Amino acid sequence: MTDRTLTTTARVSTRPGPHDYEPPGRPRQIATMVWRNLKHIKRQPEMLTDVTIQPVMFVLLFAFVFGGSIRTDSGSYREWLLPGIMAQTMAFSSFIVAIGLNMDLGKGIIDRFRSLPIARSSVLVGRSIYSLIHSSIGIFVMSVTGLAIGWRIRGGVGPALLAFGLLLLFGFAMIWIGVLVGSSMRSPEAVNGLMFTTIFPVTFLANTFAPTEGMVSWLRTVAEWNPISSLVQAMRELWGNVPPAPADAALPLQHPVLTTLIWSVLITAVVAPLAVRAFVRRTTD
Repeated sequence: MTDRTLTTTARVSTRPGPHDYEPPGRPRQIATMVWRNLKHIKRQPEMLTDVTIQPVMFVLLFAFVFGGSIRTDSGSYREWLLPGIMAQTMAFSSFIVAIGLNMDLGKGIIDRFRSLPIARSSVLVGRSIYSLIHSSIGIFVMSVTGLAIGWRIRGGVGPALLAFGLLLLFGFAMIWIGVLVGSSMRSPEAVNGLMFTTIFPVTFLANTFAPTEGMVSWLRTVAEWNPISSLVQAMRELWGNVPPAPADAALPLQHPVLTTLIWSVLITAVVAPLAVRAFVRRTTD
């Protein structure tokens, strides 16, 4: 009788209790968050319009409507244009993060995540990776569209991959701006208004759609020191679409690859701590 009781007790004691549960590791948590966001695309395909229809529309409008009246230092305005459209699309990745994160905060979804045994950072990292995937779809669509209208990569494979890497790195920096705005604003309408009135003009006040040489002196200086201008110039040179910047261009355009790296790291180093602080403040009782 005693042996049977001990055996039963030992058998019961080996069963996992509520406090014996081990949460999944950080990589799996992040992967789950990425998959959660990707499933939204399957259920709402219209979420891809900002990286499919809109960029293609910009490419076709500027290439065929405005291209005939804009003179560049390249033989083809279409080749000159594509890097600018890609940089603008990657800058708009901050929109995706800001609005999506703000909606999750407003609907209480982040509060539900807090009740789960997962790291709070996995929510931000998962959304950031999803945003890069989302924007990369737009880059792929624009690349195919560009090839169809005459854009070509005339440099080597290494420089071409470096250009795409710079594009993703800059997109990662812009994501933190989206996290900061999405965590600070109280409604999607406020997020959309703030982002549209800031990011949208910045993408035009650069060398994205027109050369800076024709601008007035002070405006040209502002445009050439715009981080987007150095990114666009770097892609154009690495893809072999344009020669190096003229001698009278600002320093960022003389060394566009290095400048883009510095801008991306600087934006991330400054904005990321502020974004994390805003997110923690918003999700703390």
